[in-house]
Amino acid sequence: MSAVTDLLSNYQHVINDLRLITGSKGVFDVTVDGEMLYSKHETGRHAEDGEVLALFTDLVGPIARYGDG
Repeated sequence: MSAVTDLLSNYQHVINDLRLITGSKGVFDVTVDGEMLYSKHETGRHAEDGEVLALFTDLVGPIARYGDG
């Protein structure tokens, strides 16, 4: 599953704007509110399955499920 699909499948109710901006040389950076969440350039590798979702969850908190709280 792609990072975008992961995020939208789990957080569609809290994401107001999601933009994919292409870069040169295989750039894959994920930023949230101006904060770098993941950078292929910095890690030297592409994100593993679920990695971007886990980083996003750490940043915004767990997904609220129906009936919780």
